[in-house]
Amino acid sequence: MWHDPDGSIPKPYMKNLPIIITVIAAASIKFTAKCIEPKEIGYNTINRPTAEAHISFLAADELEGREAGYKSGRIAGNYVEAQLKALGLTPWDDKNFFQPFEAYRVERQKKGQYTVHPDSVAKIIADTHHQKLSLRNVMGKITGKNPDEIVVIGAHYDHLGLDPLLDTDKIYNGADDNASGVAAVLQIARAFVTSGVQPERTVIFALWDGEEKGLLGSEYFMQTFSDPKKIKGYLNFDMIGRNNKENEPEHVVYLYTAGNPMFETWLKNDIAQRGLKLKPHFSAWKQLLSGSDNRSFAKHNIPIIWYHTDGHPDYHLPSDHTDKINWEKTVDITRAAYLNLWNLANEKTY
Repeated sequence: MWHDPDGSIPKPYMKNLPIIITVIAAASIKFTAKCIEPKEIGYNTINRPTAEAHISFLAADELEGREAGYKSGRIAGNYVEAQLKALGLTPWDDKNFFQPFEAYRVERQKKGQYTVHPDSVAKIIADTHHQKLSLRNVMGKITGKNPDEIVVIGAHYDHLGLDPLLDTDKIYNGADDNASGVAAVLQIARAFVTSGVQPERTVIFALWDGEEKGLLGSEYFMQTFSDPKKIKGYLNFDMIGRNNKENEPEHVVYLYTAGNPMFETWLKNDIAQRGLKLKPHFSAWKQLLSGSDNRSFAKHNIPIIWYHTDGHPDYHLPSDHTDKINWEKTVDITRAAYLNLWNLANEKTY
């Protein structure tokens, strides 16, 4: 018998107790690992400490506002590349995590925005005096079982840099705009890798450069992508870390392509099943051509999901600091988006 009448463990078993406990524990861990679905394994890796680490680094004063085309922006790009490499992702083109490109604008006394469109660029550089920015998107991928179908998740990593003429705080840190979105992409990339499952579709994890100067990175990507029809969906983050109204801390705007109503169903079901503390404002658009990098994809009739927590008093100001982030909401949006992307990558139809 295992137990004595008084409930104690017999002495002959005592000397082997550590071994027995170890065996039982190991068996339990092995059994538990088998029982947890791969999607859940990935989901459980998304957390606040990782969000804090990414956002705190990217929005630190030392990064001087991550302006596109400047040293601070290149440091941010190098950081993002290092994260994608560390996760073991494949370079987006199988060669390099960077997609370098150039943007041009007329001489600064003339009116004009930066552009990557070939026709516009040709006209600009025909003039002796013009401005040029050297930029880089940063992208990694997980190749799917069907590599001819692709989904993309993205966020811009640049912000507004610094203004040496400001009298007080000179740095536009951009904690919410858009270090929060970059952190979400990186966490979701890790979650997909940790799940250990090859998705049905190839997933590209993209961090765009030059968004603040005119959606330059995402526009260049789509402009040069070999076959846009292969892209079956795009999920965008731009500002997911603040409260539009402090008395509504769970507010989030969920914008999506109206022709894909299941996108709304997905989020509603996940909030109910997971207990996510989010109160979405669902906004369906026929073609989502405003606001952020989603526009570059919507122009090609690619289905869109875009998370955004609305404007706030620190938008595009040096006061967009890390200590103002709503961490619980940022993490729950990241978790919800991970589940969205899982569906985008694996559902046969949507």
